[in-house]
Amino acid sequence: MEFHDPGECPREACGVFGVFGVQDAAPLVYQGLFSLQHRGQEGAGIVTCDGRLLHTVKGMGLVSDVFAARPWSELSGHMGIGHVRYSTTGSARMQNVQPLVVECSDGPWAIAHNGNLTNARRLRRMYGAAGAIFQTGTDSEVLVHLLADPMYRSRPLRVARALNELQGAFSFLLMTRERLMAARDPLGFKPLSIGKLGSGYVFASETCALAQAGAEYLRDVQPGELVVVDKDGMTFSQFAASPAPRHAQCIFEHVYFSRPDSRVFGESVHSIRCQLGLRLAMECPACADIVIPVPDSGNASALGYSRGSGIPLDYGFIRNHYVGRTFIMPDANQRSDSADMKLAVVHDVVKGRRVVVVDDSIIRGTTARRRVAALKRAGAREVHLRIACPPVVHPCFFGIDFPTKAELVAGRRSIGEICRFLGADTLGYLSQDGLLSPFRFPGDYCAACFSGAYPVDVGTVQGKTELECGAAPEPVGAGGVP
Repeated sequence: MEFHDPGECPREACGVFGVFGVQDAAPLVYQGLFSLQHRGQEGAGIVTCDGRLLHTVKGMGLVSDVFAARPWSELSGHMGIGHVRYSTTGSARMQNVQPLVVECSDGPWAIAHNGNLTNARRLRRMYGAAGAIFQTGTDSEVLVHLLADPMYRSRPLRVARALNELQGAFSFLLMTRERLMAARDPLGFKPLSIGKLGSGYVFASETCALAQAGAEYLRDVQPGELVVVDKDGMTFSQFAASPAPRHAQCIFEHVYFSRPDSRVFGESVHSIRCQLGLRLAMECPACADIVIPVPDSGNASALGYSRGSGIPLDYGFIRNHYVGRTFIMPDANQRSDSADMKLAVVHDVVKGRRVVVVDDSIIRGTTARRRVAALKRAGAREVHLRIACPPVVHPCFFGIDFPTKAELVAGRRSIGEICRFLGADTLGYLSQDGLLSPFRFPGDYCAACFSGAYPVDVGTVQGKTELECGAAPEPVGAGGVP
């Protein structure tokens, strides 16, 4: 669903990238962020350190725009972290652009976060009642206050103890004057990989960013693991007080978010999407003349569907590459206008033909409806819509902007009703068994947005917005970190 309107696409919270032990960190971080731009285009930032000072450049907009007129001499240092942002908590304003940089009694800290903390509001209220001042509206800032808390600052394993207080989904990069740290929540919701570059190290939300920087992939940061890199090398430890009962890796990383040239949670994104398309062809066959994808995230699934069905693949939609990824544009009107400009129908491909349209998912259905109508206006004889995941029925509390069940088209309609609403001739979704079939360890994935079986207790909350700072009521038992 690369090109859908604000109601159609899932939104995901951010991408992180960090390097340690290189001659000039900033250009490498820039390359990494450029590769992760698909994960957030609302704002971007880089913080570097030369062993004495932290240097910061942040701004609203795309990576290329934020750093276009800034010389790398402003970001000197042998280590650095960067962030691209889409807000799932905290509004679209400059104060919320990461990495966050703060000054504590023991020196400066920089923090970059991908995910959603389900207990952030409770922690924020607790520190606010004690007189703490918050500078942003993001859930990420609560980690700053935990790190600055004398209860943790004066004790061994300070970072590990602070991380252990967090609940929900997180992949963090933290930087001080001496070291770079990476951590992933005990359930492993969000990806985070480690790479080697000469004598230095690299961390990234996706392996495509490691490749862009010229780093060799080593392994993923494990769920519940804290990795520390300093002048003495790299150390690994588990920060969780006890192991999580299971992993809960976000299945939507493979369905939609990640770039197809990445390996996420140890699996090739392109290969998984092809396999989903193959299974979709088995489960939801169609009598048609051509298969066309909705670019870009539907491409591999459409290829798999074509192979599995024997129906030839063609390109009935053409993408305008000069319009950004619409679901992460912060302005609603801008997103709607951009969505209509991003895809054009190739009339000669679809005219007079029975067309199978393969997309990765449907959220609210408003743009899918426009796409079906555009194909029929172009002369398509039949439009058979095939979706490479099950219906999205439930909200997400762990970093995807699926707000409430009432806002999801499958949350309030049957498949037949959705088909009529979209104007398609037929509609078929991949089953939940089919979605998990390509994975070696299907039990390690969170598919709660399809099944409603959340990996942790989210109490009586009806949507993610109730977990945001300042919202009410407080969730009961939310989180999964012991």
